[in-house]
Amino acid sequence: MASLSARRTVTATVAALVAGLTLCASSVASSAEQQTEDRRPAVARVVGSGDIVLPYLKDDDVRSFSFDAVAAPFTQPRPGASRGLPVDARGTVRISHYSAEQNITYTFEGQVECLVTGPRTATVSALITKVSHEETGRLGKRVGLSVHDGGKGGKADRVGFSWNGVNLLPNGEDAEVGTCMAPAPYAPVVKGGYTVTHAELPEFPRP
Repeated sequence: MASLSARRTVTATVAALVAGLTLCASSVASSAEQQTEDRRPAVARVVGSGDIVLPYLKDDDVRSFSFDAVAAPFTQPRPGASRGLPVDARGTVRISHYSAEQNITYTFEGQVECLVTGPRTATVSALITKVSHEETGRLGKRVGLSVHDGGKGGKADRVGFSWNGVNLLPNGEDAEVGTCMAPAPYAPVVKGGYTVTHAELPEFPRP
C-alpha cells in the first residue's frame, strides 16, 4: 500500500497536469479566436485630413481635403441595379481652398456615394451638397477623388481630384465625372494624412 506521502505526490502531479492542460486548451482557444477575428473581412474605409500641394503649380494657396468614407454595399438602388452595387458607400468629403491672391477661402462638402479600395489606395466619388460660394458652380456636381496611404505619419500620402485641368473634354470644358472615377493621386500631402482600409468588393447577393 502506498504511503500517504506518495499518494499526496501523485495527487499533486495529476492536479498540475490538469492545470497545464487547461491552460494549454485556453491558449489554443484564444489563438483560434484571434485567427477567426483576423479572417473576418474588413470594411473598406478611408479617413483623415490633410493639406496638399500641386506639383505643377507653385503658389501660396492652401488646399485641404478631409475624408470620412465607408463602404455600404447594396444600399443605393438605381436604374439597372435595383439592389444597389458592391461599390455603394456613405460618408462625407470636405474640401477647402484658400486663395492667397483673392484672400478668400472656398469650401465644399460632398455626400459620399461610391468607394473602391486596393492595398493603400482608394477612389471615392461624392455629390457636392454644400458650398460657401455658389458662383463656383460646384453645387450638385459629382466629384472624383483618389487617396494613396503612404504609411505612418502621412509624409508619403497623396490625393488626386477630378478638376484643375485633369478631366477635360476636347473643347476644354470639364467632363462629367462617373461614380468612383478619379485620376491617380498626384498631389503630395504636406500636412496631415490618410488611412485606407482595404476590403475586396462583395459578391452580388443571390436572387
